[in-house]
Amino acid sequence: MALVAIVLVPACTKKDIPNDPEPAPQEKPEPEPEPEPEPEPEPEPVEGLLKGTIIGTQTSVDYSSGSSSVLVNTREMAFDGKLDTFFASYDRSGTWVGLDLGEPHIITKVGCAPRSTQESRVALALFEGANMADFSDALPLAIVKEKGTSGKLSYLDVDCSRAFRYVRYVGPHDARCNVAEVEFYGYKAAGDDTRLPRLTNLPTVVINTANAQAIASKETYVSANIYILSDEGLLDCTGSEIKGRGNASWDFPKKPYKMKFAEKQHVLGSPAKDKKWTLINNYGDKTLMRNILAFEVSRRVGMAYTPFCAPVDVIVNGEYQGCYQLCDQVEVGKERVPAKDGYLIEIDAYATGEAVYFYSSKGTPVTIKYPDDEVITWDQISFVEDFYGRMETALFAAYYQSAKSGYRKYMDVDSFLQNFIVGEFCGNTDTYWSMYMYKDGAEGPLFTGPAWDYDLAFENDQRTYPINSLYDYIYANAGSVASGSVRDMVNRIVKQDPDAKARLLELWEQAKPQLASMNDYVTETAALLDESQKLNFLRWPILNQRVHQNFQATGSYEGEVNTVKQYITARLSRLDQLIRR
Repeated sequence: MALVAIVLVPACTKKDIPNDPEPAPQEKPEPEPEPEPEPEPEPEPVEGLLKGTIIGTQTSVDYSSGSSSVLVNTREMAFDGKLDTFFASYDRSGTWVGLDLGEPHIITKVGCAPRSTQESRVALALFEGANMADFSDALPLAIVKEKGTSGKLSYLDVDCSRAFRYVRYVGPHDARCNVAEVEFYGYKAAGDDTRLPRLTNLPTVVINTANAQAIASKETYVSANIYILSDEGLLDCTGSEIKGRGNASWDFPKKPYKMKFAEKQHVLGSPAKDKKWTLINNYGDKTLMRNILAFEVSRRVGMAYTPFCAPVDVIVNGEYQGCYQLCDQVEVGKERVPAKDGYLIEIDAYATGEAVYFYSSKGTPVTIKYPDDEVITWDQISFVEDFYGRMETALFAAYYQSAKSGYRKYMDVDSFLQNFIVGEFCGNTDTYWSMYMYKDGAEGPLFTGPAWDYDLAFENDQRTYPINSLYDYIYANAGSVASGSVRDMVNRIVKQDPDAKARLLELWEQAKPQLASMNDYVTETAALLDESQKLNFLRWPILNQRVHQNFQATGSYEGEVNTVKQYITARLSRLDQLIRR
């Protein structure tokens, strides 16, 4: 029998059996967040031809009888899709047709077609947008810069990010609208003010008077919302006021204006922050720059204060008015006339039309501009009249050259001579018939300045043409406008006082190198104005006409600018001869 070996293994107790480690509790992983659904993309705005309620001038003209009508040539015909019908208003100017879109829209394109055979009557028509039904907040969308084509719609792209509920086509001046069809394209949107169009490369000044009231007075302000569009964006001057201004210039077809904002504003980078500003019309100056040039001469000569100015395009109640200059109001104030505690006066041919004026003992008419006529006292008027009289007496006395008791006690001679250089270099006929002087406080002398009103300068006056052929200074010429007493005053200083004459030469030597490059400045300014001047002379077609005191009409803007350049070249040499003799 085979033997089987049996091996006995000792029994193990429970404690002898090694424990399997308990698995560490594991955190339950957070469930991965489900990706948020992608937002539905905003639908692309669909640009299209816009429809709305037709609005605008109600009364049309019935050409068959010349009478007013509401049945023929009505505003609805501008939106009937037919080019053989037309809207023609009974009134010749200030008329328009448009749409109430119901809610704001971005406008991307506008179009119009002229009435058949009346192609020129769309030139200078203005497209505007607004969010007030009365268009008191209207801003320009586009301007038609040339005549249209009969039987054809012409389009203008609009680059404007503001949305408008109300849009309109405003007919040009004296055109009765005479538009066959008007179209607006765009899309519904909230809009913003990141892009606002201007008429040209220049800033655009938009003036919307209350109820489209005409600006018909130099004495009475009209309420207005005024907007200035420039590279700086939109300057919103709602709640402003505006009235006419000027003397002879107020009688021109193209009117000058004075604006008063509700709040003080810096305008187009102006040094001064103020409420009052002027819009100079330049009607008789076909270069549209003579005042700009005179102010540049003033700066180069070194006068203490030169008015700020900037060329702008102007719209009044939807009608393009032309190229203007937005300027400081000549008044006492910070960054303006430096006479805060003193006086501002003007030797003024139109003094009798002002509120506060007097005649000197030698018959010179003097207007007191500051303090304002509402606050000036009789004591202040008496002080100014007495001070001016003492200056005048000292100037014509035998002792007039005395530093202690002569006219220098009352007059700052350097500023008088600098103003003389500006007037003579520019050839200003009116230098001594509109001359500002100021003094800061009761003590101290009268300073002369600032330079102002140079639209007849730079060879633009038939009474003194040709300036550089005159034997003497322009102020001494019979054609120059100045009272005899003022002409005598200038003679006494620049011709009879040896010290003043020597000082004049010194100041001229300092200024002459600065003035030698003025024609470069003329070229730059003409380039800046080029786009605007084309619109201006479309609105005011006078390049072939002699207006105001023009001695010629060259027929072109380039010809007018060349006249100024030729004058400056000759004047630099001729004035040098006159001062040195």
